[in-house]
Parts: sequence; structure tokens; C-alpha cells
Amino acid sequence: MLTVPTFPYAVREEEHIWIPMADGTRLAARIWRPVHSDLEPVPGIVEIIPYRQRDLTSRRDSIHHPYIAGHGYACMRVDLRGSGDSEGVLTDEYLEEELSDAEDVLAWLAKQPWCTGRMGMMGISWGGFNALQVAARRPQGLDAIVTVSSTDDRYTDDVHYMGGCLLSDNLSWASTMFAYNSCPPDPAVVGERWRDLWLQRLKRSGLWLEEWLLHQRRDEYWRHGSICEDYSAVQCAVLAVSGWADGYTNAVFRMLENLSAPCKGLVGPWGHKYPHLGEPGPAIGFLQEMVRWWDHWLKDVDNDVMNERTLWIWMQETVPPFTAYEERPGRWVGEPSWPSPNIRQIAYPLQRHRIGHPGEPTESEELTVESPLSVGQYAGKWCSYNAPPDLPYDQREEDGGSLVFDTEDLTERCEILGSPAVELDFAVTRPVAMVAVRLSDVAPDGQATRISYGLLNLTHRTGHDTPEPLVPGRRYRVTVHLNAMAQALPPGHRLRVAISTSYWPLAWPPPEPVRLSMFTGTSRLILPIRPAAESGEEPEEPFGPPEGAEPIPVTQIEAGDERWTVSRDLVEYRSALEVVKDLGAVRFDDIDLTVTRRAYERYSWVGNDVGSVSGETEWRIGFKRGDWEISTYTRTVLTSTADEFHLRAELDAYEGEKRVVSYNWDDSVPRDLV
Repeated sequence: MLTVPTFPYAVREEEHIWIPMADGTRLAARIWRPVHSDLEPVPGIVEIIPYRQRDLTSRRDSIHHPYIAGHGYACMRVDLRGSGDSEGVLTDEYLEEELSDAEDVLAWLAKQPWCTGRMGMMGISWGGFNALQVAARRPQGLDAIVTVSSTDDRYTDDVHYMGGCLLSDNLSWASTMFAYNSCPPDPAVVGERWRDLWLQRLKRSGLWLEEWLLHQRRDEYWRHGSICEDYSAVQCAVLAVSGWADGYTNAVFRMLENLSAPCKGLVGPWGHKYPHLGEPGPAIGFLQEMVRWWDHWLKDVDNDVMNERTLWIWMQETVPPFTAYEERPGRWVGEPSWPSPNIRQIAYPLQRHRIGHPGEPTESEELTVESPLSVGQYAGKWCSYNAPPDLPYDQREEDGGSLVFDTEDLTERCEILGSPAVELDFAVTRPVAMVAVRLSDVAPDGQATRISYGLLNLTHRTGHDTPEPLVPGRRYRVTVHLNAMAQALPPGHRLRVAISTSYWPLAWPPPEPVRLSMFTGTSRLILPIRPAAESGEEPEEPFGPPEGAEPIPVTQIEAGDERWTVSRDLVEYRSALEVVKDLGAVRFDDIDLTVTRRAYERYSWVGNDVGSVSGETEWRIGFKRGDWEISTYTRTVLTSTADEFHLRAELDAYEGEKRVVSYNWDDSVPRDLV
């Protein structure tokens, strides 16, 4: 529950602002700033994303931008070119045009009489991405950023690929943007031009999924916008934030380790949410932390923000497996730096179906696995977008199709902080193969809660930019890096490593069934162990309670629906995972606009036929005010053969009952060792 405090400064909102770009295109923006900035200029904060500041993000924006403005800042929320009410067409993520536009926005802001010319950027997900990317361009006046749920490496840690494996989120996210790019600008803002602008978007935005499938290895396409290519390019201060249920935790640790600019990190229990709205909880007073951050870097306030712990993380306690936690028990743990001097990397040999003790004698034995396609149906989403239930469920069914290695029952508390890894000595029966490695907390009653996992396309064993086919029967050695984590295991629990040759539908399976031979003794689990907590080690609560501005009023006109269903037909052996996220109908009261959104995803397969896997998504979005009524329908289907990906898509747009546009796509993309 957010507390709404009294702000130090009265705030003025400017609802419709046009910002001209170098080529004459105008971007739509909303500004909140202190009333006194007319006489006393203040620093500026920019958030620039494609999710429609007029409606779809307006309630969230109304919580945090007026709050920050009320503490002495001019906050701008800008629609990207071709999104919301901005002019132009949006044709992909993080293009040069987008980053150049962001520089133009900053330059415009710096020239305003109510701005000091000292600025910050903030954002979650897309906005966190472009804040990092713009920071690497060093525009004048950009002194600090807050980047939430973002990445320094667009190939390694994003919705598209993981360990060189194609994620189903690549389809899901492409379909989300396919739907969002079909939305019109608001006639109340852009006037009679709304239809022309809308038709331009419908015609020219394109099918992003095809573009992303054309780049299955880490090539120049993904290197663009990945600040890991040159960390030294970022010279402003960086506050990097993520959550354990999010998909972007690894980047926080890499940036702390590699950035030469001032950098702090924060990782809580949350999914893909700002921490003051964080789910699973507990949420924290993140807006207060952002104000302290901006005060230090944009106002030169000596508030000791950089003298505190470099990294704060939520050390999670054990919980039963569940797909939608309201809260995760745990405590805040601070580290002075990263890598931390408190962490020890300890190697545990993988023996015959067990995890051995460090340094014990090892025996080499060949163990084999050829996982059924059902392994992965309880994996949850690659990233929890807070559309529950989307977290992993009890892993015991998954373990049945995997090689499993357990520790003995723990005799004392064990705390893990960092990125585990498995060094794997293996051979396979096909030239293209993948491996999924899961780490689970096994309770005394046998329930298995996944606490981390990693994927690796084994053709990428020498690098994601240079995949090479495997030679069947030849032995190889790779390191599979698991996602960063923080987990405490109590006495009586066991730690489990599970290894499978597929993880569908979280990741697309290899083109042929593969049998993997894994050799014990020379394969190891590497754990980052943190000494168990001592009484009084950390402050009880380093953060205040969540605060924010009063959100704008919205009215739920029609109820929504959220479902996550696994089904199996034991006659024809058809299986499916179906996901529904229906937000119902919501009226934005201040602008008298009713919006409907419904997403449907279906991932299906037949038996163990890898040629049968299919991903299908549908989106319906509608806008209505008086006689103005717009709706769009988008559908995308992705299938594959051993040699190609096949994608079909359709887009239909309506004014009232009249269909005004209908586009169809039917394309194929060669598989590139995926």
C-alpha cells in the first residue's frame, strides 16, 4: 500500500507538450515540475518509452513523476517516435533514430528556462535500456541515470535469446509490440490527423519477430545498444535495479563489476515492476531512494548516498513452490562491493545422482538423458511480468525427465549469493543440442522449488557469435552459467541440480531429439557461498515504506481474466500451455477514454515430436470515447522444421464495425544452429 505524503513543493502539470526533433518530427510529452521553477530552475528527469503516456501508463506515471517533481525536479514522460501521440513510425527497439531522438529531448529540456541543464534519465525495461544506451553516448548535461529491469547485453540477457537458445518470450514480446504498434494516437491530442498517423503505423511498423529471427547469433545487430561492448563509454552515475522474479538480474552484477563510473545496485524479490510497486513483496520506498540519488548527483547534496552499501539484495528464505507469491520472506543484505569479499566460490563434484562434498574422491561414470518435450511446462515465464500465475511450480515432474543430483540433507544453514555454474563434461548424439540446468531447494517432504536455472545452446560453446555444430560422440566441456540468485536453505533441506536436453515452452527445442551423455567426477557444481548471517549483521530495514503521488482515477468497467492452463490429451498425445491475460475494460476517468486489452498465448506439441511445437499469440486492443471507437486484432503463429522457422501473422484494424486495414505475413527464416 502506497503512502501519499505532503510534498516539499507544489507541482504544476503540463499535459500536452510537443518536442521537435532534428528532422521536424514532433514527440508528445507530459511534464510535471515545481511551480517555483518559473523563478528558480530545477534539474530535469526524462523517461522515454513506447507505452502511451496518455492512457496505458498514465496511472503508473501519475504515481511517481509528480512525486519526484514535488521534491524539486522537472519530470518529462515522452512517447517514443511512432508511439502514443508522437508522430512518426516505430519499426524496432533501440534504433539509432530512437537514441538520437532521446538526445534531442535532453537538449530541448536543457534549454528550458525552468531547467538548470543538469539532467537524469530513468525507466523500467525499455526505458531502462535506452537510459543506459543514451548514457553511453555522453550527451551534455546527463549526469545520472536510474535503470530498472534492463541489460548491458541485448543478446545475452533479454527476451530474445538465453545462452544462445531461442526464448518463447521472443514470440510473446514481438506479439505485444505488434499489438501496441497498431494503436492509434488520441484525436483529442493530435486532432484530425489521427487517422493518417494511425494508418502510417499500421502499414510501416512491420513484423519485428522476423527481424529478431534473422539474428540468431550475437552479431552486430545485438551489439548495437549493448553497453558491455565498451563499459568505459558510460561516465555518468548509474543506479541499477532488478528483482529475483525478473529476467534482468544478471546485468546488475555485471554492471557493478565492470562500470568505471559510480554505480550502485539493488535487487529485491520483485518481478518486472518498479520496487515501490514491487510484486512479490515486500515493496520498498524506492521513490525516496530515487530522490536521494538525484539530490546527490543533480543538486550536489551531501547525503552519503555513495557511502552506503554498493549492493543491497533481498536474501530469500525457503518457500514451497507456488506460481504467484504475494510476499517472499527474507531480509536485506548489503555488500561493500561486487565481486564481494564475503563470497567464496566452492566446487562440488557431481557424482552418480548426487552432489558430492568438496575435495572428495571422484569416479567417472557415463549418465544419459533424452528429455521429453514436457520438461519445461512448469517453468513459468522467463521473466515474471506480474501476470500471475507465471512463476515456476513444483519441479518434481520436470525432474522426472532430467538427470538429477542431490546433496545430503543439510546439517546447517546455507546461503547462496551470486551466479552458480555447472561445469559439464558431456557428449551428444546430434550436431545441434541444448542443455537446461536447474537448481532447486528440496524440502523434507520432497517439494522442489526452483531457485535458479541456466540454458546453453551447445553449438555456442566457444561463443555466441561463432556457433559450431557438435560432433556426435565427441566429448566436450562447457560451463553453464545460471541466473544470479540469493537464497537461504535451512537445515534438513537438500540442494538439487537437474539437467535436461529441452525446456519447452520456455525455450524452443533443438531441431532433432538429442541424447546427452554426462560424465560424473569431471562435472562440477560451483556455488557462490555467503557466510550464514550473524545476529545484528544488517540493519533491520534499510528502506522506508512505499510512497507515491495520488494515482489518477480509473474505473473498471468490465472484469478481467488471468489463466495459465496445462493440458494433455492421452489419446492423441497433444499437450498445450495456454495463457490468458485479459485486463477487461478500464475507463480513464480524466480523459473519458475506455480501453480494453486481451492477450492469449498457446504453446503446443504432440508427444515428443519436436517438429510439432508451435507458438501462437493473439491480441485484441480497443479504445472508445463517445462515437470514436477503434479496435485492432493481431495474431502470430511460429512453427519450425529441422531447417527453418515459419511465421504467419495477421493484423486487422477497425473503426467501429468497419474493417479499415487487413495485412497478412507468411515468411520463413533458416535455422542457424538453434
